[in-house]
Parts: sequence; structure tokens; C-alpha cells
Amino acid sequence: MLKSKVTSLVLSLVLLGLMSCSRDFYFQNNKAHKAQVKETTAILLAEPATKAQSPNDSLVINDQWIGTTNFSIRKPNFVVIHHTAQESLDQTIKTFTVKRTSVSSHYVISRDGEVVQMLNDYLRSWHAGRGRWGNDTDLNSSSIGIELDNNGSEYFSEMQIESLLKLLKILKGKYNIPTANFIGHADLAPGRKVDPSPYFPWKILADEGYGFWFDEAIMQPGFVGELPENFNPIDALRIIGYDVTDPKAAIQSFKIHFTKRDIEKPELTELDQLILYDLYLKYR
Repeated sequence: MLKSKVTSLVLSLVLLGLMSCSRDFYFQNNKAHKAQVKETTAILLAEPATKAQSPNDSLVINDQWIGTTNFSIRKPNFVVIHHTAQESLDQTIKTFTVKRTSVSSHYVISRDGEVVQMLNDYLRSWHAGRGRWGNDTDLNSSSIGIELDNNGSEYFSEMQIESLLKLLKILKGKYNIPTANFIGHADLAPGRKVDPSPYFPWKILADEGYGFWFDEAIMQPGFVGELPENFNPIDALRIIGYDVTDPKAAIQSFKIHFTKRDIEKPELTELDQLILYDLYLKYR
């Protein structure tokens, strides 16, 4: 009996120790986060140096500081969706809280639908990296990044997608994000990124107003459709938003998002082109 009580006490102490370590880890992380926010805020509040001069004295700024009230902080205009390519929510959070990784996201959504916010929407997250969408070549500065806990080779859970839809509704309403501006990491970085994977249900999002989808009648047997004689699929991809510097990579990203088949083949079938043309009419 005594042995059993001692064992139970030891287990309790171990669990308390682990919980304490966990709390302490995130306490220290949040403390560092607040310090960095304070440092960033100080930069925004700083007044310009008086009588600043360029190194070659070719430009002299007036020593009188005149502030204007005609300004605002950044407004997110895109949402970029990712899969984490990791095995758990905790693993992803750890990745985003270790400084050496230099990667982050505004939100992470677990497989069971838990939403973790890791950064204020108005701050610039390091989630998109090198890439472009349309004329925007710095998506980190103009977008909100959402990471879904998924290793890239599995379907996304129903609870996860439900939470994502609720979050997207809030973000779209709050920042008036255009329907066309809900994209995937692979869309803005053809040839470099493939997330979210072909398992991601873009049609469900499009049905709710987050991105466009094609008329699925095109996929039905016996569908008869014609492409305009002057239809140029690469131009259509560019107009939708894809970087077509590498046409094969752009085609692959298009297939990951929309057709979800023959992704490794860098050609567009006639059916692919019909789908592309239908989307081109929506996005242009």
C-alpha cells in the first residue's frame, strides 16, 4: 500500500514538473515576443532625426519635424494557406518559436480544430518567402499566413476545415479581403512549394467565398466545350496570378490547386485547358 502511494506521488511530481517546464517555456517565449513588439513599437513612435543629411550631402532634410495624421498600419490583403509538413501541432509551434528557424505564421490550426494565433494580424509574418502573385512580389508584407497541421500526404480533418472556414470568415470581413486573394503557398511559389497538398479541399472554400472554383460540369462525361482560337493558357495562368517565368512550374502549381491529377506532367490536357479557361473568366 505504501509503495503504491509513493509511486503515485512520484508520478504526480513528474507530471507537475513537466507541466511547469511547458508553462515556463511558453512564458519565456511570450516574454521575448512582448520585448520584440516593444522594440518594433519604439521604431514606429520614433521621430525622424533633425537635420538629417545623406552621406554625400546632396540631400538635406529640414530640421523641422512636421507630423501628419494621414497614415495607417498595414492592411492584410491576401490569405496564404499552408500545410505544416510536420507531425503535430506541438512540433510546429516549437518550429515557429525557435529563432534560428526564421519562419512563422499568424495562425496554426490543429487536426482537431484548435486554432492557435502566433502573431498579430497587422505584423509581418515570415511564412511566404520568395515568390509572387500577380504584381505582388512580397506576400509576407501583404498577407496573413495560416498553417494547417498536416504532413502533406494525408487528408485534412473535417474539424480542421470547419475551424479554417470560421477563421476565414472573420478575416475576410475584418479586412475586406477580395475573394480572389485566398491562395496557397504553391500558388505564389511555383516549383519551390507544393503546399497545401492536392488533398486540400479548395472547392469547399470557394463555395463559401474564399477563392474561385471552376464549373464542375466541365468534368462530366459528354460535356462539350470549346476554347477560343486565340486562347493562350500561359497568358491565362499569368492573368489568374501565377508567375509564369517557369511555365512548367506554374502548370504544376495550377494542377495542385485545381485539377489535382497528373501533377508531375508539365502539360495541360484539353480538359485542363477548359478548366483553366473557365477560371480565367472568373479571375480576370
